[in-house]
Amino acid sequence: MSITREFLRRPLTTGAVAASSRRLARAMTDGIGLDDARVVVELGPGTGAFTGAILSRLAPGARLVAVELNPVLAARLADQCRDDRLDVVRASAADLAALVPDRVDAVVSGLPWTVMPQDRQCGILDAVTEVLAPAGRFTTFAYVHAAWTPPARRFAAALDRRFGTLERSAVVWPNLPPAFVHRARNPMRSPAQGSTQSPTRSPIS
Repeated sequence: MSITREFLRRPLTTGAVAASSRRLARAMTDGIGLDDARVVVELGPGTGAFTGAILSRLAPGARLVAVELNPVLAARLADQCRDDRLDVVRASAADLAALVPDRVDAVVSGLPWTVMPQDRQCGILDAVTEVLAPAGRFTTFAYVHAAWTPPARRFAAALDRRFGTLERSAVVWPNLPPAFVHRARNPMRSPAQGSTQSPTRSPIS
């Protein structure tokens, strides 16, 4: 079974035609404090391209919760990546707050943000900010060729509304297609989630 086959079977929930490269995995996991993290969440792990990179940085007593909606990919990841620190949960990312009741240090996402309905996208991002610790980090990636499309711009704006600091990595050219990483921190919880103040923003780099 390949990620390409799952894309053809479920194009609206499988975001990539090919597995992400090791260089993109490195960019996704750099600078988000994984070495000191106790609880990390991965949304949409797929074939595990980022999962291995996350586990390689986590301490022995840390925990990684991988939330995968696709039953085939979830079963494959659980079977192939046997690590005591990894919990593979077959569920929707929208249910994140119920899946991890404790605050988490980082959320790494491989979800296909630009192909999902906007209300679902916003609901998942709200769940991310709800579970992140005040110093928590969030990373996800976007393809360069689609960066200026309306769905991609709406997603970037949605991130900007929910995080005090939003940065963009250099382009990872050795990826199919080439991609860059959104790195976000200082999550701003909505009034319904108990927000207290809005942190100072910094421009996207």
